[in-house]
Amino acid sequence: MDPRMFSSDIGRPRFFFYSAALLVAEIVTFVLCVVLTIGIEGLANSKPGPSREGLAAAVLVASLVIVLFRANFAWRRSRDAQGSGWILWSYIVFSTLFAILQAGTVLVVEFDGDESHSGPNLLGLALIGLWAVILAAKPAGGSSSDMASSLSFDDFDPPGPLRGAAAPHSESAAGVAALAPAYAMRAAPVPSNHPASHPASPANGRPRAGGFGKRGLV
Repeated sequence: MDPRMFSSDIGRPRFFFYSAALLVAEIVTFVLCVVLTIGIEGLANSKPGPSREGLAAAVLVASLVIVLFRANFAWRRSRDAQGSGWILWSYIVFSTLFAILQAGTVLVVEFDGDESHSGPNLLGLALIGLWAVILAAKPAGGSSSDMASSLSFDDFDPPGPLRGAAAPHSESAAGVAALAPAYAMRAAPVPSNHPASHPASPANGRPRAGGFGKRGLV
């Protein structure tokens, strides 16, 4: 038998089916205890007291063995989900108390009466609640769908220092882009054939001044 069979982590489906199988085994064990001690008819006709001591002892031992398996399943499931320790130990302690009270109930119950035992009933409800909490616990690593849903690239925002440094940079870049055409117009060189490059040319509206040449006045 592989020792890892009782030490490996178990998930939700396995914990559920193991618990269901254990509940069926507990019912079958209780019936076997009754049949092997005083019988079904003997239990129905018996009175509370010493006549049921053998049955109560057998039920107590069988119930404690069932508690060991139940505690093992709960421990492996809680370790898989890294659940709270107090929930696990509360489940184990309450299961042990329920097994003791179950044996005591068999010892004192009257089948022809109309008695209600509130103690085991309330304890049973508490066990069901703790079992449901252990079953519903999420795995420690989380599933791929949970991890994917936690990531949102639409709302991505850089950290504070990077965000503060990026804003002035974007504003300065926009200012440079707006001023670039005006600066280019001022700094653009004038072509050599442009009229402005010849201040004394007639195109500027001013005639060229006359002068004295070698042959006289021009």
